[in-house]
Amino acid sequence: MGERFEIPLFPLGVVLFEGGQLPLQIFETRYLDMVSRCLREEMPFGAVLIRSGRDARSSPNDRQPDIFEVGSEASIVNFNQLSNGRLGIVVRGGRKFRILESWEQPDHLLLGMVEYLPGEPEVAIGKEHQALVDILKELMKHPMIEKLELDIDFNDARSVGRRLAELLPIEVEIKQSLLQLQWPRERLSEITRLVNKLRGYDSTNLLSASEGDRGSGPRSV
Repeated sequence: MGERFEIPLFPLGVVLFEGGQLPLQIFETRYLDMVSRCLREEMPFGAVLIRSGRDARSSPNDRQPDIFEVGSEASIVNFNQLSNGRLGIVVRGGRKFRILESWEQPDHLLLGMVEYLPGEPEVAIGKEHQALVDILKELMKHPMIEKLELDIDFNDARSVGRRLAELLPIEVEIKQSLLQLQWPRERLSEITRLVNKLRGYDSTNLLSASEGDRGSGPRSV
């Protein structure tokens, strides 16, 4: 077993991939304190997908949501005070980790003991997946996606697979299964299968559905 690390965990309704960016609106005290600590100590937190339940607390007796055990490092790359009084942050996805155990602090912040997964191997795009590169390039032309200013290496199977997994209109649980794959070409093969299921869409419909899947603004937490 690899070295263990303790990090704060942030249950979310979206999947964060390495190199991806996600805007969030922060207003709960436990998360404001977490963000303050992360900025002060220049440390990441862990972004994990909610399996069931919800993270927002409406009473002191609310339970923590059930979460998936594989998540991604989230490093804060920007922050600002929003017009609605909430704190806006933008996080960038980093290394994947597996949660070994988790527990709740008195302020209801979730902490986890995690081990980082091995980095995915660098693999070039093969001819069999070139069509996915074309789809991604088409998606990147859309104004809503252009605003994200995504950094993509179209020759790298890891980069293409991660960005397509974020942008394509597929269920969040499927995105999670794509995150958990360790081999870039395996992820691309699975995305090819998913795209074939969606091929009744034309590129315009794919773009519209992709916008709806990501949402038009920051997530509130």
